[in-house]
Amino acid sequence: MDPNTFPTKGNLILAKNSLALSRQGYELMDKKRNILIREMMELIDQAKDIQTQIDQTFRAAYAALQKANMEIGIAFVQQISYTVPIENSIRIKTRSVMGTEIPLVEYDKTSNVPTYAYYSTKMSLDEAKAAFEKVKELSIRLSMVENAAIRLAANIKKTQKRANALKNITIPKFETLSKDIQNALEEKEREEFTRLKVIKRMKQG
Repeated sequence: MDPNTFPTKGNLILAKNSLALSRQGYELMDKKRNILIREMMELIDQAKDIQTQIDQTFRAAYAALQKANMEIGIAFVQQISYTVPIENSIRIKTRSVMGTEIPLVEYDKTSNVPTYAYYSTKMSLDEAKAAFEKVKELSIRLSMVENAAIRLAANIKKTQKRANALKNITIPKFETLSKDIQNALEEKEREEFTRLKVIKRMKQG
């Protein structure tokens, strides 16, 4: 048997302290969960907005590319495409939101310098290049936002589990324990009071 469940005043104080801590813990978990949910909902809205921008920019990019293919020829556009450098400047850092590590993606925007001569091409190619650069930037942002939302969702699930355990298991356990010890101590006090009355009466008699 757990000695902390014995009906003593010390154990009653311990049980009440544990109950207060459990309630405080539940409130904190509940607040944390609400903050994380709010943050995740904002990210979901951002992701939808970025996805819409990507769809629109892709359409504009392919329309401009199609025009460039017609104006300067598919073979020449393909030749120019080989001069586009591979993107290797992406760096991933993290920031913390209520204990959740959220990715921060950075990349070198100065690498967007044209790799072809303007005089030998048409404006449609410049438009296509600018649109595809924007798609790249938006895709990087989308990957960051979606990854953050997934991580927050996992943390929300974990926080909800802990909050439920406190609400449904820990808090009722310490409520019952406090009540039982309190009742036992009151019963002991009543017995002691009755015993003293009997002794007093016997002395008087």
